[in-house]
Amino acid sequence: MKEPSDPLPAPTASGSHPPAHWHFVDDRGTFRLEGADRTRYLYFPLVGEGTPFASVTPGMAGDHTAGHDRFLLPPTSVEALHEDRYRRAVWLRIDGHEPWAADGGSAPQRAARFSGAESATVTAGPLWHRVARTHAASGVETELTSFVPPEGGVEALHVSARNGGTAPVEFDVTVAIPVYGRSAEALRDHRHVTSLLNRAEHVEHGVVVRPTMIFDERGHRRGDMASFVYGRDAEGRAPVLVRSSLNAFTGERGDLDWPAAIVAPAEAGTSEPVPGDEVIAALTFARVTLAPSEGRTWTVAMGLAVGSDDAPDAAATLARVDPKSGALERTAAAWAERLDALQFHFGDAERDGWHRWIGIQPILRRLYGNSFLPYHDYGRGGRGWRDLWQDSLALLLMDAEGVAESLHAHFAGVRLDGTNATIIGSRPGEFKADRNAIARTWMDHGAWPLLTVKLHLDRSGDWGFLLREQTYFRDRLTMRARVADPDWTEAAGTLQRDRGGTAWNGTILEHLLVQHLTTAFNAGDHGCLRLEDADWNDGMDLGREQGESVAFTALYAGNLADLADLAEWLRDEGHATLRLANELGILLDGARETTVEGRRAVLARYLDAQRKGPSGASDVPVERLTAALRSISGHLAGLVREQEWVEEGWFNGYYDNHGRRVEGRFDGDRVRMTLTGQVFPLMAGIATPVQAQAVARAAREHLWSDACGGYRLNTDFEEVRMDLGRAFGFAYGHKENGAMFTHMAVMFAFGLSRYGLAREAWDLLDRLYLHLRDFEKSRMYPGLPEYTDPQGRGRYPWLTGSAAWYLHVMLSAMFGVRGRRGDLHVAPSLPAAAFTHGEVAVTTGFAGRRVRVIVRNPSGVEPGAFRIARARLAGHDVTPTGASVTIGRASLVALDAGATHELVIELGPAA
Repeated sequence: MKEPSDPLPAPTASGSHPPAHWHFVDDRGTFRLEGADRTRYLYFPLVGEGTPFASVTPGMAGDHTAGHDRFLLPPTSVEALHEDRYRRAVWLRIDGHEPWAADGGSAPQRAARFSGAESATVTAGPLWHRVARTHAASGVETELTSFVPPEGGVEALHVSARNGGTAPVEFDVTVAIPVYGRSAEALRDHRHVTSLLNRAEHVEHGVVVRPTMIFDERGHRRGDMASFVYGRDAEGRAPVLVRSSLNAFTGERGDLDWPAAIVAPAEAGTSEPVPGDEVIAALTFARVTLAPSEGRTWTVAMGLAVGSDDAPDAAATLARVDPKSGALERTAAAWAERLDALQFHFGDAERDGWHRWIGIQPILRRLYGNSFLPYHDYGRGGRGWRDLWQDSLALLLMDAEGVAESLHAHFAGVRLDGTNATIIGSRPGEFKADRNAIARTWMDHGAWPLLTVKLHLDRSGDWGFLLREQTYFRDRLTMRARVADPDWTEAAGTLQRDRGGTAWNGTILEHLLVQHLTTAFNAGDHGCLRLEDADWNDGMDLGREQGESVAFTALYAGNLADLADLAEWLRDEGHATLRLANELGILLDGARETTVEGRRAVLARYLDAQRKGPSGASDVPVERLTAALRSISGHLAGLVREQEWVEEGWFNGYYDNHGRRVEGRFDGDRVRMTLTGQVFPLMAGIATPVQAQAVARAAREHLWSDACGGYRLNTDFEEVRMDLGRAFGFAYGHKENGAMFTHMAVMFAFGLSRYGLAREAWDLLDRLYLHLRDFEKSRMYPGLPEYTDPQGRGRYPWLTGSAAWYLHVMLSAMFGVRGRRGDLHVAPSLPAAAFTHGEVAVTTGFAGRRVRVIVRNPSGVEPGAFRIARARLAGHDVTPTGASVTIGRASLVALDAGATHELVIELGPAA
């Protein structure tokens, strides 16, 4: 692997301001950003499999944790990155010069920021991060390289210094890392008291910190963790001086920007451990003299031992991540192997490299959940229900192993009342009972599993997955999570049992039916589905009594039709009947009930029956099941198409908690429109073609923002809506109140492409890329943010469900590479504007084979006007049908499993 050892470009001349713009330096996703320290909020994830979860900035700030209650470095929110002084500091005391920080954090360096005398260059790749600075007066060039090896367990820091001058230089290096060593709760709750519990021990290569006990006023317990920071020089020698008292290190007059131990050692306190003091691991190494062009590297390893207070062996830990060990190269290679599974090729190195970073984001969500990065300071670990399913989309597209087993395990979180567990562990299938007083139901949760399962079935042809059995989740909540069951106790466990006391196992199809049918009968006053505590838009959380989500009424309508299709697939495979819990018969019998009161009564009967557990199972004819599903789907779809179409030319997406329609034109020219209300009728395929065209025009007119780089989530309602949701208390243009929310924008592209609006879909995706590519606007590293704010800055990077959907829409919709009952079906819908470099390609896995789909459009024909003129797989002609081509699964499986096979498609004008 080349990049981690490649030299950096010559340092920027003093006083100049290099362009703030990242660019890629290879085809593996390695990018470089000069002047990186001149932008707030930049941070980079550092993680392997398992703990730690860490982040690092151009100034070496960021935290490092093994969970909410186990932080090595102080917990960090996004504002603290720039304002707090806790960081992985690296000090050089160079003969003839005042002390200088390779991380840029010394008081003189901070004071000189506006002079432009010095800046940091960040070079980063999957998943390592390097900060380079030059001490102009001496010519010493430094690089601080951070990474977590693939197996996790430790964060490594390589400190490299090179003499770029013409005369020898002599200096020493001190690495100073604050060790917090306790729960995030202690940051504002007993901060000092909990410091009294920590004990620092000096060991040969550094510092180990152990708590005597874990502070918890509900019941203190013995300490069961150890925080460690170890270091050695290039010859393997230990530090010559170790300090662990933060107070002694900074001195009375100093601070972390200008500590006494570095600038005025006579004023520093003791170098011995001081029980009760906040801890810093300050490791000073022997002085070195470097001749011109000579370099030296020091290795630091930091981490947390959890479950006992035994810290790992220092020498072995350092040897594992030492530059000579190849750990950095191994880290880069491991991430490259993952990302190579799905690669887009547009003939543009910048666009191709940017897509590579989108590929890493669903993996990061699997590892971090929505926690432990600076913007995600609200998280406590684990993952959200939507995250489980949406991130699995990307793993399926990458043809990753074990995804089907994970999907199967996730279904154990479904309750028999159609809701699901909200406390979700880090391991597949780990769900916990809700022990807090906040019982909430997101009405959209039942819809996402089917979208992911359907993708799996289409790509694998594994129809038998629907007939596999799984348990149900049971806790104190029942009746759509609105009632606490007084008969349930924790001792009863979290498995749903039948009326005889045996754990109930239902098929995956049964789980999907429970989720969809219970929601479909939960009718609001206008016949659409009740909003309950929110839908996908968490900010729509104040419509519990009379709110309705028209948007998700549309998605459930489409899903119910898809469930009918899946049932017919099972029939085609020889299953004329399907075994389902008896209680589901109540819902099937009520399928033709269309009145609000009637639908509510059907649901009430089912919920009352399921409280006692299933009474048994019956064989249900497929014809009865599909007729019921299509009847309910048709009713809901008709409501959305007809009742919820507003005369201005778009769909109403919601009713508020007073039962009032939310969208349309009010008080003359006051337009209220949501993007969510338009996306799901298109994604679900229930809008008419005329409606889809009108929605595209209306969204462009009312929701598009050049400044934000795409479609806003809603227009400005210009009032706080206590009858609709917290979103309308947010500043307009942020979060769920009118931000350019990438998740919904990308799904809009999916919906547009479904209706043949390929140019509109590509324009959305292309402009999103161009906006985020412009660093002066987006101010973020490559990838997708959760949203862009009114100034166009990307907020909440790295952990966003939009990444999985972006990969899905680009591969499945734009390139048209998707499965059809296990066969490979390719129907490109890329417009001529996408072929600026002659051809486009995507490398992906399918049926256990690696396929590179190359699409050429020599005539510049637009979708709807082209056909596939020729298609060749592995050098052999295959017969297309119009604008698509299908490759049977057996033909793919017959290909060499160790090679990459080209499917070359040439487009031409339709006859």
